[in-house]
Amino acid sequence: MTATDTRPPTASASSAPAERQPRRLSFGSKLSRWDLKLSPYLYISPFFILFAIVGLFPIAFTAVISFQEWDLVRNSGTFVGFDQYIWILGQPQFWTALRNTFSIFLLSSVPQLILALLIAAMLDRNIRAKTFWRMSVLLPFVMAPVAVALIFSNMFGDNHGLVNGILTDIGLNPIPWHKDPFWSHIAIATMVNFRWTGYNALILLAAMQAVPREYYEAATVDGANAFRQFWNITLPSLRPTLIFVIITATIGGLQIFDEPRIYDNTGEGGPAQQWLTITLYLYNIGWGEFNFGRAAALAWILFLIILAIGLINLLITRRLVRDEGGRGELAPRRRKGIRR
Repeated sequence: MTATDTRPPTASASSAPAERQPRRLSFGSKLSRWDLKLSPYLYISPFFILFAIVGLFPIAFTAVISFQEWDLVRNSGTFVGFDQYIWILGQPQFWTALRNTFSIFLLSSVPQLILALLIAAMLDRNIRAKTFWRMSVLLPFVMAPVAVALIFSNMFGDNHGLVNGILTDIGLNPIPWHKDPFWSHIAIATMVNFRWTGYNALILLAAMQAVPREYYEAATVDGANAFRQFWNITLPSLRPTLIFVIITATIGGLQIFDEPRIYDNTGEGGPAQQWLTITLYLYNIGWGEFNFGRAAALAWILFLIILAIGLINLLITRRLVRDEGGRGELAPRRRKGIRR
């Protein structure tokens, strides 16, 4: 390089930086990564293992028995295909039990969810002794279902019941609670509502407590009344919880057993099968006639009915409540203001 050359000297090949080697993870780092990936599955695995043993296996075994003529003495069966299902569907008692089940289900689930929403909305407001009232609505759920059924069956007695006694005292005719199908369904649905309304109300109340209070403050500034706030803020924010409550109410309502079983002394669903439900009919076939193949077939028919009704409820709920967590439909309302 000449004296007049002002260019910086180029780096020689020997002075070039060495190529960076990939960092090798230690065994502890690999173990930490495996822990992050696998530990959640390990934490929830006991439930699924226990469910596979005491839940999934009986369900699968019931499906196998439903296709057999089961011999309880030999504890074995003969394969008969769909004969058990065909026999069940051909029985008039099955259709009577299906009609009674849906009638009691509608008379209990619909008023139950409406009352639970109203009670939760009232408990969500700033009232005195909140803890006392919230504990009080849960007391009927704590009571044993047998005790509830015994108390209400005496209240709705035809001759010496408390309700008919009050009606007679005020000059009205007594109601045939154990003879008329509609009134017997009302009585049984009242037992179900008494026990489960407070439980569902507390679930909905927990979801209401998670709604940000800023939404209500902004709605109040915009001039929205309490009903508009409930309809436009609270109800859309309850979508996941409403779906859960509706699905569980559907499952419980279609599997109702304790209340109709203890509503009379025989447990046969009434002298004319006025309140015979599917689960009560299943019990009578399995433990009354000791025909476990037919009882298993009826159990699977009930499972398919519950699955179909649950999917229908899910679709209807998603259409009625199209929002989740106060987003979506509420966003333009917060920009424009919620009007009366």
